[in-house]
Amino acid sequence: MKLQVSWRSEQHEVVGPTDPVFAVAGEDVILPCSVKPNISVVDMRVEWFRPDLKEAQLVHLYEDHEDRNTDQIESYRGRTKLNHQELQRGNASLKLSSVRVSDEGLYKCFIQSKSWYDDATVNVRVEVVGCPPVITVDGFDHSGGLHLQCESEGWYPEPDLEWLNSEGVSLSSETTEKHRNEDGFSVKHTITVHHRDDKIHCRVKLRHHVLETQIITTSKRFSSWGTSIILISVAAVLSVIAGILIAVFARKNRAPTYLRTYTGE
Repeated sequence: MKLQVSWRSEQHEVVGPTDPVFAVAGEDVILPCSVKPNISVVDMRVEWFRPDLKEAQLVHLYEDHEDRNTDQIESYRGRTKLNHQELQRGNASLKLSSVRVSDEGLYKCFIQSKSWYDDATVNVRVEVVGCPPVITVDGFDHSGGLHLQCESEGWYPEPDLEWLNSEGVSLSSETTEKHRNEDGFSVKHTITVHHRDDKIHCRVKLRHHVLETQIITTSKRFSSWGTSIILISVAAVLSVIAGILIAVFARKNRAPTYLRTYTGE
């Protein structure tokens, strides 16, 4: 006998979040799904799957009062869980542990009884928080401007990087580099500071995740850096000149072999 199933019930519906669910890689996340008005789904089929994948779409299956994950996608093994007590309240939300970047995508929450079925879609976005930005001092230019470079790596998706002065005003970067590898996105911005700000900030942002590093660039510090570079340059030139003079002096005082023999040396 073939089971007659209506497409949707006018009294109940499966609902999920209207906005994307953001998850941080390495942490756990809850994918919301429930029946409204609340009814028990303990005796129903609850299936979570990935409609955006071509093969092996099953993420989690609950049927006949137990989890049946034989055909589950391999990468989800041991990382999915339904709260069986919450099923009595119509809550079929799925807990996904140790989130990975590959978990990003669309999920379907499908609930089926003997008389009706419905589903809801959950859009999961995965974020990876990278390393704190590192500021490198790259010397002065001919006009006395201080070259600064800021770099941060290991982010997903691509973050925003900005320079700020001591008053929090954004400064324009001169060069920008962006790269992506298996570890995520890396960003590098450079700037030349001509004014004597107390602090220059390099800030990396990804939605509400913010990492920041600062460098102090007072007038005194500018002067000391400039003096240090000048002294190093002068010392280098003097070292080269001294080396040349020593070589010439040694060459002039080196007597030929026959002359040393003649004089008895």
